[in-house]
Amino acid sequence: MRVSILASGSSGNITLLETGRTRLLVDAGLGKRETLARLAAVERTVENLDGILITHEHTDHCNGLPQMLGLWKAPLYVTEPTMDAMQRILPETLGKRLRGVETIHAGQHFTIGDIDVHAFRIPHDAADPVAFTFRTNGAKLAIVTDLGYMTELVKDCLRNSDCLVLESNHEPDMLKAGPYPWIVKQRILSRHGHLSNHSVSEFLADPEGFDAHARFLVLAHLSEENNNPDTARISAEEALGRRPAESAFAGELLVASQHVPLRPLQL
Repeated sequence: MRVSILASGSSGNITLLETGRTRLLVDAGLGKRETLARLAAVERTVENLDGILITHEHTDHCNGLPQMLGLWKAPLYVTEPTMDAMQRILPETLGKRLRGVETIHAGQHFTIGDIDVHAFRIPHDAADPVAFTFRTNGAKLAIVTDLGYMTELVKDCLRNSDCLVLESNHEPDMLKAGPYPWIVKQRILSRHGHLSNHSVSEFLADPEGFDAHARFLVLAHLSEENNNPDTARISAEEALGRRPAESAFAGELLVASQHVPLRPLQL
């Protein structure tokens, strides 16, 4: 499985997964022109998709969906409450371009091509937010962003991942001192907001939580106002350095960007 994180952050999220016979998009937060530019940057021209999966209805995850459906005419995999919310938010072209909706629900396992998908619930202030794991050819990928805290369910779903894409959204002190209105700060800091660097560090340092199995650990969905890549990376490195020697992390730590694709990861 080849994983191309084309964009990750508060302004747009989109990831391409590929096997020898299946191509999936996870979220569609960029417009057509920018999506095609990001694909070209990772040397990909995608003629067809086998599915587009949407995690939740916030615009940084679905704003480009009508254009993606017009471009690829792929089936859409989404929960019913999220679909209802998107139809209220997105332009009418969404309905006109739908070529089939596969209704999914949290806790469900389903297969697209040769990829086995698991959707699971996450705590976030959206209609029915889910995250996903993907398995194929013995490899497991987990993409988990937009959650206020690490539930035991989430920790369990992340175990044995060969590639873990995990939100590290904000540095709490930067957020508190920053320009956002207090009500927005409260939302981000809440248990239905976004994971902080500190929350991620607690998870990564804990052998009971993070199994350190991953070959690639990708910090994702960083806030441009309330975080920076160096701060997030240093926080994670410090946490990984606190792990017991018998459960040390031997994989590669990466940071996804809002502005440029991460180099494709081969699992």
